[in-house]
Amino acid sequence: MSKICHDLCAIKGVVFDVDGVLSPSTIPLDTDGLPRRMVNIKDGYALQLAAKCGIKMAIISGADSPGVRERFEGLGIRDVYMKAGQKLPVLRGWLEANGLEAGEVAYVGDDIPDYECMREVGLPVAPHDAAVDIRRVARYISPCDGGYGVARDLLEEILKAQGHWLNAAKAFGW
Repeated sequence: MSKICHDLCAIKGVVFDVDGVLSPSTIPLDTDGLPRRMVNIKDGYALQLAAKCGIKMAIISGADSPGVRERFEGLGIRDVYMKAGQKLPVLRGWLEANGLEAGEVAYVGDDIPDYECMREVGLPVAPHDAAVDIRRVARYISPCDGGYGVARDLLEEILKAQGHWLNAAKAFGW
């Protein structure tokens, strides 16, 4: 039985914000003033397994970072949208391009730029430390703070519900 009160078998796609979701909200700057993001290895494992199991995934971020694109494309996420000043049109385009209905998608966001997208999808998800307005619109609030296992928490529940967690040879490797 899942801790998420939603029909997770109906989820065919998951969209993630980056800063505050897949990386912590606090981002150190390097000596050139460029942001240096941390990533969670357990999130990475779940992301690559979900991609192998046929879950369509996307990254929609307002940031512009070649390192972010490289990291998530390397895990099998082919749709990485950077510099998304307005995220809702990007989400809608991604849904159409992938033949998905909004109700079949989870969106994980942590702050106001994610608000419209979270209201659009079937399963809006927030990290534990998300902004108050985002927690209010979320149907599931992860016990994990952003950057500390939010993707793993959600994807593990989806993959378990769909019979992919610890059930296939592809689950035991990278």
